Amino acid sequence: MRPFLRKTHLMTRLFFTHHSFSNSTLIIPQSSRSFQIPLFNIPHGVFRPNSSSGIRWFSSKSRVEAMQNLEAISYLSQREAAEVDEILMGSLGFSVDQLMELAGLSVATSVAEVYKASEYKRVLVICGPGNNGGDGLVAARHLFHFGYKPSICYPKRTAKPLYTGLVTQLESLSVPFLTVDDLPLDLSKDFDIIIDAIFGFSFHGAPRPPFDDLIQRLTSLNDYKEANQRSPAIVSVDIPSGWHVEEGDISDSSFKPDMLVSLTAPKLCAKKFNGPHHFLGGRFVPPSIVNKYNLHLPPYPGTAMCVRIGKPPQVDIAALRENYISPEFLEENVDADPIRQFRKWFDDAVAANLREPNAMSLSTATSDGKPSSRMVLLKGVDEDGFVWYTNYESRKAHDLAENPRASLLFFWEGLNRQVRVEGSVQKVSEEESEQYFHSRPQGSQLGAIASPQSSVVPGRHFLINKYKELEDTFSNGSLIPKPKHWGGYRLKPELFEFWQGQPSRLHDRLFSSL
Repeated sequence: MRPFLRKTHLMTRLFFTHHSFSNSTLIIPQSSRSFQIPLFNIPHGVFRPNSSSGIRWFSSKSRVEAMQNLEAISYLSQREAAEVDEILMGSLGFSVDQLMELAGLSVATSVAEVYKASEYKRVLVICGPGNNGGDGLVAARHLFHFGYKPSICYPKRTAKPLYTGLVTQLESLSVPFLTVDDLPLDLSKDFDIIIDAIFGFSFHGAPRPPFDDLIQRLTSLNDYKEANQRSPAIVSVDIPSGWHVEEGDISDSSFKPDMLVSLTAPKLCAKKFNGPHHFLGGRFVPPSIVNKYNLHLPPYPGTAMCVRIGKPPQVDIAALRENYISPEFLEENVDADPIRQFRKWFDDAVAANLREPNAMSLSTATSDGKPSSRMVLLKGVDEDGFVWYTNYESRKAHDLAENPRASLLFFWEGLNRQVRVEGSVQKVSEEESEQYFHSRPQGSQLGAIASPQSSVVPGRHFLINKYKELEDTFSNGSLIPKPKHWGGYRLKPELFEFWQGQPSRLHDRLFSSL
């Protein structure tokens, strides 16, 4: 075993070129539902060859795509918004503090979705005297726990126990409360984000002191944006303060927040919002309200508490970058055995609760050097190597039959780490494959039989029908036989490279060959 060597990290810029397909088929990535289908018959869209080179994509709108069309979204009037709150806190049994907690969490997660704490750490939350202000207090607490440094301006405090409790919670975290006089007249220098939690949908009339002055200070930040100078991102909770709930900025105040977080459902004034980020929060609307008001709202992804409305803003790909902040990864701290070092990092990824820490990119190549990569799942690692399971009739299996060498890449984004492993590959024993196959859930066993990986099928319906047939066949609980074309591979490592992201692209890369 050779000692670890440090490698220089060279960042390169990738340029994507336009390629034509050699035939009219599309391979679906093998990490999920793995099959090949004609390009002329793709669910939710149609591929059509261009007369020159490459392809054109004509997409029919899925539900999510339809929700990006703002005209497809439901908007509530002021009266309807008040009615929804009454129903939630009446017959449906919600309390004010429950709704406030969910709303504030939605605001905090929306902020974190766009403005990372590593770059937008200093947050000022301006809270009004009502429920909107309470949402801001809750959001500030969650942002504190997300790694931000919030400060609160709460000029007209509400004496009710709910609000005093929220203040106490923030004070226990040493979150500073600032008076209006404490705030600088120019808010552009001291804060990275300003959350406008002043007025909600129940507000009407003209803002009164001191909130009129605070809104004016927020509006004055537009001058910096127009001059392309850095200024705090402004996030409005449910309604941009001072706007008419239904008609928008009728006073022509020119208050233009960068983000609007609509709660429960967007209010009519949100149609006039032209900022780059519009999110919906408040994942608590029951079907009875959806049906009563015929609401059309975007689906929340996974377990998220917020969802984007409309298309994300156009970005300059070349300008996308993260400045990694990590502990140093020094030679004297690395285990001499790279397998043990890998297990340490893998255990860290599991402890950090990262999603699928065993996901890895598997790269193979044909005998004449044509490469391909796909995501697979690591299912075992020991001194003999890294194990995964797959279909022996897939493209990667054909590659490995011709050229039994491969590369694995693990990327743990939450820890700024990646590990690259190269080596020779061979199949695991039939006994080992059999044992693992029968340890899998029944659905996964049936899926391995139903899916002819990397081959052409008529469409998704083919897989569903095949799967249902197998479900019926084995509904009596009998043993499901492992298909002969399914089993495991083991990569015997010959080279390891451990990468730890560092500031200014001065990354740590430690290399070891066996």
